[in-house]
Amino acid sequence: MVEKISYIELYQKLFHYYGPQGWWPADSDLQMLISAILVQRTNWKNVAFALENLGKDVTVGELLRMEEDELAEKIRPSGFYRMKARKVKAWLHWFQKYDFQIDRVKEMDRETLRKELLTVYGIGEETADAMMLYAFDKPGFMADNYAMRLFRRIGYSVPKTYEAFKKEVEAAFPYDLEMHQEFHALIVEHGKQYCKKTPLCAACPLLPFCRTGREKTAPS
Repeated sequence: MVEKISYIELYQKLFHYYGPQGWWPADSDLQMLISAILVQRTNWKNVAFALENLGKDVTVGELLRMEEDELAEKIRPSGFYRMKARKVKAWLHWFQKYDFQIDRVKEMDRETLRKELLTVYGIGEETADAMMLYAFDKPGFMADNYAMRLFRRIGYSVPKTYEAFKKEVEAAFPYDLEMHQEFHALIVEHGKQYCKKTPLCAACPLLPFCRTGREKTAPS
């Protein structure tokens, strides 16, 4: 029988194996915030091309003045580029209410900020949580597909909705910004290396604690 490990033990084992990840992979807070939208329904490689087109020194003012069609062309590598250009513009208009000052947004309490972000066109739960975690310094669990896949395979009874899964993990995990930042990054890294759609279980560092892995590697 596989003993189910706690959330904090899972974090510790991933951290020990992979080391600090230093996420989010962007050169500035503005890049991080824009890329949280651009990464929707695509991979980071495509987002990196889009960010390169925008330029690492692009400002919020330049983005706001840029015609939507021009913005769409620049972010074309990220896919769904016309829709994402509208989303970026909508988010910029929200950010303008705070004079584009990240420190002003950080002053908001966590729940109020999340509710506001979720009212912005194109900002869903995962995107809002990424912005809060990596730019606005609000700890929280990102209950994305990587996390759902990993936790189910380990043997957790994962709630069906994003919000329920998020709250369940947060209730049992330290309210620590750096740990939450690392936890998400570690889960993504593990998902890319081992816990893929078709898992590579034999060499997985979590094999002793993973119900699915033990079943797949058990002698027939």
